[in-house]
Amino acid sequence: MLEECRTWVAVGGGRIIGYAALGGDVLEHLYLHPDVRRRGIGTLLLDEARRHSPGGLSLRVFQQNEAARAFYERHGFTVLDTDDGCRNMENLPDMTLRWEPSPMR
Repeated sequence: MLEECRTWVAVGGGRIIGYAALGGDVLEHLYLHPDVRRRGIGTLLLDEARRHSPGGLSLRVFQQNEAARAFYERHGFTVLDTDDGCRNMENLPDMTLRWEPSPMR
């Protein structure tokens, strides 16, 4: 991942508490340790990825991950497609989400 993606790491209390990995315009990973969720750290990581994706940003999320889906929806992502799980190694239904920057006025 580090060789293929631009990666940001969140550190707190002397340990890694989260990271985001961007490959082109695809957010490959956004992870937070469960103890630090709902503190704005995920938003900071996502904002950094969006700053480096001026043309928009896509990602995939498992359909059953309702917390992640709600997080991305709050941040302006919309559903592009859904899949039955044949395109991921876990064989779980997923969906592609997309964020487009607001047009400048």
